[in-house]
This record gives sequence, structure tokens and C-alpha cells, in this order.
Amino acid sequence: METQAFMQSEEVRRFNRELAELDLGPLWSAIPELACKEPTTGAIPYLWKWETLRTKLMEAREIFTPDRGGERRAIYLQNPGLKDRQPWGWGCATPTLYAAVQLILPGETAPSHRHTQSALRFITQGQGAYSIVDGERLFMEEGDFLTTPLGLWHGHAHPGDEPMIWMDCLDIPFIYALGGTFFEPHPDHIEPPSRPDDHSPRRYAGGLVRPVSDRKAQTAPLGAFKWEQTRSSLDSLSQFEPDPHDGVAVEFLNPSSGATANPNIAAWMQKLPAGFRSKAHRHTHSTIYHVFRGSGCSIINGTRFDWSEGDYFVVPGWAWHEHNNEGSEDALLFSTSDLPIMERFGVEREESYPKNGGHQEITGHFEPKTL
Repeated sequence: METQAFMQSEEVRRFNRELAELDLGPLWSAIPELACKEPTTGAIPYLWKWETLRTKLMEAREIFTPDRGGERRAIYLQNPGLKDRQPWGWGCATPTLYAAVQLILPGETAPSHRHTQSALRFITQGQGAYSIVDGERLFMEEGDFLTTPLGLWHGHAHPGDEPMIWMDCLDIPFIYALGGTFFEPHPDHIEPPSRPDDHSPRRYAGGLVRPVSDRKAQTAPLGAFKWEQTRSSLDSLSQFEPDPHDGVAVEFLNPSSGATANPNIAAWMQKLPAGFRSKAHRHTHSTIYHVFRGSGCSIINGTRFDWSEGDYFVVPGWAWHEHNNEGSEDALLFSTSDLPIMERFGVEREESYPKNGGHQEITGHFEPKTL
């Protein structure tokens, strides 16, 4: 009898049912799903349009405030391929990362808390608000990147005069799956300052030239990476040949250790020069992209995803992908990924697309949901 026919025989199915009744399971039936030839995470490539996100954020400001209905006015990105995976499928942009778009209005305060998840913020619109992290008020501007590793008190307040919007990314699904979730609200509602405002960005005004007192590794010696320094680094790198897969790209690091700024989440800023067409590759880590400036498209597993300023899109792990800037202006992509997790567990792998000079054949076009 052939193996497949035998596995579907009444004798095998009856025995499997008997095991299930005893809270046991047959490895012989589980192997095809568990021992995959290649990663199968369940996440799918997906794109969310900024117009849709912004409309819903503006509607939410009339309904929810930090003091009524939740601590944060944030709308998260739900990957359709993961939403039915219980118990932690909700709120998953990728199997390991949560991402959301948050709005804070002038005069509002989002209370301080701390948790075992690491968090980061990328400021997409507005200025005047601050995050207070471990006693330091960090005033935010467009393009700034803020890091909040696990265990640090953090809250937000807005003494300015215009709405502010930013991207949040946390390793919530990963920590939840590990059974390591802990959360604690601050007893003073919003943590009082204990250090001068913007202390760490001013100490690191020289970029990666670090103060000698920070030679020993610290959790978060630099709380905010200012956009002007990031932009300057990209401009300087632009005189060199771009990476064939990622264009002109920089990574945010902890300057006292050389590791990623957040322990479980890598953060990059990429410039795709006008007319740039990357070659396709795939890797084990999954990536969440925000289109900070410009427009273009990405080909993910043969499907074309057109994106423009403000959009968000996800490239799952082990998905072929390439980025094209078909316009006359540079495009800027901010991204987060679980690369540190994959590297820590020794399962990070990367391959270049072997056909057609490194470019995929386009077999479909993604149509985003709109209002």
C-alpha cells in the first residue's frame, strides 16, 4: 500500500482518534506540517494605504482619548494571514512583530508604563510632542527614530499646537508566545522628568562618536536618533554604489554596544534613488515598511505592490522581494524587522533570486482595501 493511501486508511485514522481522546498525538501525521522544507509562517504580503489609515485615525480622535477608551489612540496593522491564529494572532503584522499608527493631539497625555516588550517609534507627521523615557523628555520631529527597550518607563505628552502621528513597532507577538508578558502602569500617571530634556541626543550630537563614559554597554544610551543625522548619513552614502538589494541603507544601533538599538527589533532607513531597481532576494526575517517619502513599487512573490508616501507594507519571511523607484524623486523607506531574533537563534538565511538577472516575473497586482 502506498504511504499516502496508508496514512488515510481507516486503521490509521481510528488509531489517531484514540490518541486524541487521550490528549496524545501521532508524529507521523504531523511531520509534513512541522518539518517543512522551507519556512511557512502564515503571514502574507500586504499593504495598507495611508489615506485609509489617516481617515480612521481622524475618526478615532472623536471617539477615543488616552483618558477614555484606552491608554493610546493607535490603530494596528493586522496581517490577514495571521488574524485567525489564536491566541496571539491578533495585532500581528508579522509572526513576531506588532505595528501601529498612533495619533496624539495637543494637550493630551498618554500615561507612562513599562513592559517586557521592546518598543520603538518613527515620527511621520507633526512636531511638538515628547516621549518621556526613563526620566528623559525627548521632543519629537518628523523623521526622528526613538527606541524604548524592554523594562523602561515611557509615556507621551503634547504641549505643542498640531496633531502628531507616528509608527509604533513592538515585539508583542514574540514575547507573548514565549510566555513572558508583564505590564506595569506608572504610579504618577506620567513619569516626572529626572534628567534634562533631550539629554541623550545632545550627548550624541556627533553621531556615532560616543562619549568615552559609554564604552560599557547600556540598555539605551541614546533615546532619540534625529532625522538630520540620519538624512546626512544617507546623503553621504549616496556617493557610493547602492546595495543591489536594499539601495542606500543605514541601520540604527546602540552606540554603547554596537548591537541593534532595540534588542529584538532591527530598524533601517533606506533611500531608493530615482530610477533605482533592486534585485530580488529573500531572507528568513520578516519586514514591516513605512513609506516616509516618495513612491514606487515592490514585487513580492511575483505580485506587484504599488506604494506612495505614508503607506505601510509587509514582506513576510522567506518571500522573494525587490523594490523599484520608477519616479524622478528619491524614495525613503523606514523599516523594522525581526532580524536580531533570527540571528540570535541561528536561523537567519538569505538567498538572491537566481533567474532573469535577479528580477521576478510579475504575475499579479495587489489591490489594497480602501474606504
